[in-house]
Amino acid sequence: MEVIEAYGTILIILAMVFGLYMTWGVGANDLANAMGTSVGAGAVTVKQAIGIAIVFEFAGAVLAGGNVTKTIRKGIIDPTSIADNPEILVYGMLAALLAAGVWLMIASTRGWPVSTTHSIIGALVGFAIVGIGPDAVNWGKIGKIIASWVISPAVGGIISFLLVMSTRKLIFDTENPLKNAKKYAPVYIFLVGFIISLVTLFKGLKHLNIDLSGGMSFVLAFGIGLLTALVGWLLVRGVAEDPEADREFHFASVEKVFTPMMLFTACSMAFAHGSNDVANGIGPLAAVVSIVSSGGEVMQKSNMPIWILMLGGAGIVTGLVTMGYRVMLTVGTKITELTPSRGFCAELAAASTVVLASRTGLPVSTTHILVGSVLGVGLARGIGALDLRVVLNIIISWLVTLPVGAVLAMGFFFFLKGIFG
Repeated sequence: MEVIEAYGTILIILAMVFGLYMTWGVGANDLANAMGTSVGAGAVTVKQAIGIAIVFEFAGAVLAGGNVTKTIRKGIIDPTSIADNPEILVYGMLAALLAAGVWLMIASTRGWPVSTTHSIIGALVGFAIVGIGPDAVNWGKIGKIIASWVISPAVGGIISFLLVMSTRKLIFDTENPLKNAKKYAPVYIFLVGFIISLVTLFKGLKHLNIDLSGGMSFVLAFGIGLLTALVGWLLVRGVAEDPEADREFHFASVEKVFTPMMLFTACSMAFAHGSNDVANGIGPLAAVVSIVSSGGEVMQKSNMPIWILMLGGAGIVTGLVTMGYRVMLTVGTKITELTPSRGFCAELAAASTVVLASRTGLPVSTTHILVGSVLGVGLARGIGALDLRVVLNIIISWLVTLPVGAVLAMGFFFFLKGIFG
């Protein structure tokens, strides 16, 4: 308690700096891989992707980031045994932010799309083991997370594979692909609007004090889906056949129909990412602010001040602008060759899997889902369409994320404890 009274302001400033650093990593890695498919498919340029992200990521983080967050992310650790020593939890949260931030920076410089969710979870586990005791860790939850490494990419991959096959059957393998592309485009765009709306309505909007039932969310999402389908139809109906481009690539005109469709998925993925993943960076920051401002009270939930949401949004956007291009290149161009139709299928599959996971309560990673979806798109063209060396590097980076986060957090925890203790 004495530590919090004496150093409260310093601890909050450190939490803000480390939280900004962590959300910078979220932008450089997680958001970059959400935008990578759009860039890799040639639907948007890197500059346009950054512009879309600045608007929609920030909007998602601030509008739908939630006003209450579980400060102990996803019930991974139980801090009740250190209620009399709240400074231990403060050191732990600071160590977790710093550890996750460092690992995300290392991964981003290498172009590895790793999970920010699992980075912060690994860091929290590392702190809990040395700061509270191994019994404070919810090992059952950790087991579920490890299972999700296989389940979530597999589900994303299967859905994207089926979507690619559907575009082949309905559009590419028909007598008039361009006509059919325009005919079915509004249906696919409806799915984007409907699914992304469901993600947001299910997982966000508490911040706006809007609490909708499952049925109401479904109806509202259906309406938004119809609206996006109408806008999409207006955008694609004017796409004309380009005989010159079709000579070089038989389906060039058809792919032009999917280019405006990918703008919908790019905007939607940025908004959904901002509303869902901003808590990875600012949950521990909110915990520190809550403990210090309450004079040392340890709570499982705390209010989320708007300035913390804005800080998180700013950090994420800065990360994408400064370092995001490396991960964008890996996801967008190095796993498999993407065209607008393939990129669209990958992003729609990823969004669908996120909805499925959020309803079933599986602790999944958007990174794993999106990479799995890109793999599914590649497999639809045969195993030779994948760069297996890049895939292997990505899988290794996934496997080491939890333990690396844990070890880094242990080191930073003892360092901070030594300084303030």
